[in-house]
Amino acid sequence: MEYRNTLTTCTYCGCGCNLFLESLDGRLTGTIPCKTFPVNEGRLCIKGWNGHQFVQSEKRLKKPLMRKNGELTEVSWDEALDFAASKLKEIKQASGPDSVGIFTSAKVTNEENYLMQKFARAAIGTNNIDHCARL
Repeated sequence: MEYRNTLTTCTYCGCGCNLFLESLDGRLTGTIPCKTFPVNEGRLCIKGWNGHQFVQSEKRLKKPLMRKNGELTEVSWDEALDFAASKLKEIKQASGPDSVGIFTSAKVTNEENYLMQKFARAAIGTNNIDHCARL
């Protein structure tokens, strides 16, 4: 058995708490807060403690799904993205850019959230953007 601790930064908010992800034979098994990091001093919020669990969840979607004939069906990424882009264009043309809202995630990096706000403002033309990880 191979046990490892990997030092990383929590992605759930902008605080940047350090934590160790525990793995056994390449599979995430737990989280340990970093006691020497000055931001969190050995503490973690509930999201930091349990953030590793979604990675290997059996319920996690791994391929895009689209409803076809009333049933969710696996489709290619290209088909899913083309459909989403065409619907966003259609909504923007019919009702204006402020009819679209973007809600980003705590499970991505701050840089990815920054890109989403740029997408909302530059590509869509709306300031309707929020984030679920506000402190």
